[in-house]
Amino acid sequence: MAGTTNAGVVNHISNPVASFPGNSITVDIFGNVFYRDFDFGAGDDTGVYWNDEKDYSKEAMLFFAISMEKSLSGIFSFGNKLRSSQSLDFKIQLPIKNNKIDFEFMESFIAELEAQRIAELEAYLLASGLMDYTLTVEEQKSLDDFEKMKFEEFNVIDVFDVKNTGNILSSNIIKDSGKTPYLCASAENNAVSSYITYDEKYLENGKCIFIGGKTFVVTYQEKDFYSNDSHNLNLYLKNEKKRSRLNQLYLATCINKSLGYKYSWGDSISKGKIQTDKVSLPTQNKQPNYTIMETFISAIQKLVIKEVVLYADRKTATTKNVVNEN
Repeated sequence: MAGTTNAGVVNHISNPVASFPGNSITVDIFGNVFYRDFDFGAGDDTGVYWNDEKDYSKEAMLFFAISMEKSLSGIFSFGNKLRSSQSLDFKIQLPIKNNKIDFEFMESFIAELEAQRIAELEAYLLASGLMDYTLTVEEQKSLDDFEKMKFEEFNVIDVFDVKNTGNILSSNIIKDSGKTPYLCASAENNAVSSYITYDEKYLENGKCIFIGGKTFVVTYQEKDFYSNDSHNLNLYLKNEKKRSRLNQLYLATCINKSLGYKYSWGDSISKGKIQTDKVSLPTQNKQPNYTIMETFISAIQKLVIKEVVLYADRKTATTKNVVNEN
């Protein structure tokens, strides 16, 4: 379907719908372009481009997709949607050699970019200690015992210090002007809409749970940041010794699950309303069990990162084989 979340994939189905072949490019009504290396069905807000006569390589199709994205970027929106008849009027820029499309350059360029990104990914995983995805005994036990975990309700204000954020209008910032996150109430990109330079007196302290006030989007913010709306809330764990990243990722989910059902655009959360709200947390001896929170999130992180590490290993092995063959 249309949209950028999860690259536009909204579900995996078994319905007998019309199927499009892999090695295709999709373009939605907002001008979002994605390459698909798998067979798929699509809604009527998505156009599909493929070629039955030429067996274009994956690298060439990725280059085509990037060129199409550049051509359509920033033109379409809810009020001005792309239609299939319009797409015939757009042109894309491609490298040429001897007045023909230079497929050799396109393929080598994409391959080099991929190899570079994989190297950067491996370096990040190694530096951050995420290459180790083997569960410890404690982590495995936290997963096995999850269904038996005891939860109790606590007053939000007994667990957190709550404050309203500052209010910096988007019209007052220069997008991508710095390295400090500028947050909005969007669920995409962990609520970060841009990275900016701005007056530091409006800077919010990180290592907190951030709630988009009007939309009730709950995220953990590790770094200091700027906020776009004074209706947004920062929640700082009162127990400063337990303000670890893993603990607060767990707590952010608990806040979302405990309060998400009651707040929406039409009935938004506020610093006043949250004073009487309760959050459900795992407990031990009637107190929040921060140890199990941290262990559980560590286990979940390893389960997720395992696939990333194995993917990087496979891609690296493939690259080395290609280099050796050449």
